[in-house]
Amino acid sequence: MSTSSAPARKALVIGGSLGGLFAANLLLRSGWDVHVYERVADDLESRGAGVVTHPELMEVLTAAGVDVADGIGVEVRERITLARDGTREDSRPLPQTLTAWGRLYQVLRRAFPSERYHNDRQLVSFEQDAHGVRVVFSDGKVERGDLLVAADGLRSTVRKVLLPQAVPQYAGYVAWRGLVEEASLSPRTLDELFPFFAFGLPPREQMIAYPVAGHGNSVVPGKRRYNFVWYRPADQATTLREMLTDASGKTWPDGIPPPLIRPEVLAAARQAAHDVLAPQFAEVVAKTDNLFFQPIFDLESEGLAFGRIALLGDAAFVARPHCGMGVTKAGSDAAMLVRALESHADVADALKAYEQSRLEAGSYIVRHARALGAYMQAQLSTPTERAMAERYRSTEAVMRETAVPPVRQQGTVCDG
Repeated sequence: MSTSSAPARKALVIGGSLGGLFAANLLLRSGWDVHVYERVADDLESRGAGVVTHPELMEVLTAAGVDVADGIGVEVRERITLARDGTREDSRPLPQTLTAWGRLYQVLRRAFPSERYHNDRQLVSFEQDAHGVRVVFSDGKVERGDLLVAADGLRSTVRKVLLPQAVPQYAGYVAWRGLVEEASLSPRTLDELFPFFAFGLPPREQMIAYPVAGHGNSVVPGKRRYNFVWYRPADQATTLREMLTDASGKTWPDGIPPPLIRPEVLAAARQAAHDVLAPQFAEVVAKTDNLFFQPIFDLESEGLAFGRIALLGDAAFVARPHCGMGVTKAGSDAAMLVRALESHADVADALKAYEQSRLEAGSYIVRHARALGAYMQAQLSTPTERAMAERYRSTEAVMRETAVPPVRQQGTVCDG
């Protein structure tokens, strides 16, 4: 942390999820006066599901004041692919640590002073001049600072004003998600599925599953959970619209709240799991109490720096989850933002340097994730999409490139 005797510059972080907490913790340790404003009134810890960690993420967590040796997640040593009949079709050694979104939120939230984190603060407007930024919230409160960090996610209020043309694009498929208790699984599934990062590859679909910590972030055998993400095509105008319509007839185009998913939609998903997935995967889906789905989107921003305002994390880029880089990218965005601010006296100059360092990285991750997911789209409309669908259809390609840092064509690892 800075030891300068000059008054600390003030940063306003809009969005109190993981991206905002990465930025807030790193800025605080760099000597900034930081406050986080989260629109949701309650705590976010119970949200989210599984997260794949990478060395880069661990480095940012350490810089943010988190002890990564303190039970971050569950270790796996091997990847496997199960055939429809439940037999092992392929395998690949790949040690990784798998964690839960809630665990990362917990450790980052604990590292940040609670009096600087403000819930139930919905941003309604903002403005800036040569001297600073001014934000107004729905409760009428006004805050001023030297820097505004927009970490308010896929539907960012800040981005909508600065880049109204940058809107999420539906990818053509959805992700069914859930967590099941380790103790509820059968002996066969515990033996043949639970210890692994596992894949199932029905035609035009993909199941990914792996162990994560249980309630209270326990990694004790018997108390852990199994996380899965099951990708299925869904035509936007027909299947998806029907899935996003609740019992009252209201359609939720940005994603339906899980409690409002109709029972018949959930029943159809459980039946489909029985029909197309390996029995071990079907059991996991059947025993998941809080089964839900999310439409998959792409989002690319053409700029990240706007005077004293910076876009960060999902407010800037959203890649399909196949890279497993969303949380890592948010942490890297925050680290590069703070590095730029430490290297430049002028905030606007620093944000331009940040933009230059992260713009191509974000675009590259979006492109790579789009290629990985092409074969699951409801429609393949371009020759490039058809070529990518063929390239990433095999078990070997899926196990090699899913949830690992993407590698550029020149052979260097993407810094996102």
